[in-house]
Amino acid sequence: MIARDKVVWMSFTLRDDDGLVLDSSEGREPLAYLHGHHNIVPGLEKALEGQAVGASLIAKVAAEEGFGPRDGDPVEVPREAFPPDADIHVGAAFHAQDDNGEVGVLWVVDVSDNIVVVDRNHPLAGVNLNFDVEILGVRDATADELRHGHPHGIDGTETHGHSHGHE
Repeated sequence: MIARDKVVWMSFTLRDDDGLVLDSSEGREPLAYLHGHHNIVPGLEKALEGQAVGASLIAKVAAEEGFGPRDGDPVEVPREAFPPDADIHVGAAFHAQDDNGEVGVLWVVDVSDNIVVVDRNHPLAGVNLNFDVEILGVRDATADELRHGHPHGIDGTETHGHSHGHE
């Protein structure tokens, strides 16, 4: 059963309220996450609590329990504010620090020769999420996974060249 400190892997298709597919695991490895550790949006995690291997469900997640409501508008930033070698394209995400020293993520929503338009809202902020999910596996997390806060793969070993520095 899915509960805190369990590694869960699942296949999924994510749609908006109009039925447009926003993301899917189809043709890829299943999504693995560590339950109870903020690896997935809160509304989906709540919907999966207590589910068992083999369960199929549609989880309707309101924007507030997904990527949150939209807050503020995109802003224009001079191109020279970015490092010269930065790969700036629509959809790119950058970590930025504000005047108070707080770090956040900015998503590029438009690019011209001199201006980059960025948005601090996740691209799916304000969007209701509809997950079609099948639970493929559940296991206890390893001590390393609990320490790192995320799964290391279906079998608990590091995968895809993922490694950690000294933590």
